[in-house]
Amino acid sequence: MAFSKENNLHHQLLSDFPRRTMLTAYDAVITDPASPIFRYAKRAYFIVDRQGVVRYMKVQDNPLELLKPEEVLQALKNSGAK
Repeated sequence: MAFSKENNLHHQLLSDFPRRTMLTAYDAVITDPASPIFRYAKRAYFIVDRQGVVRYMKVQDNPLELLKPEEVLQALKNSGAK
């Protein structure tokens, strides 16, 4: 809550630390125990509407691959989330 106020955010943020149950549910975590980044989050983008329906989801295998802000904004516009 303090982070949102400090950064003047008007939407809710979700933290999945420390259990990572949401990351696992959305296949957004490295699950290979042999991987050097086991249990690290993948780069993931979700748009969830007020009813809790996931309207957009993109999970990148490489956490260094970022979507361009324009892509995220377009996904938000196309999602119909309100």
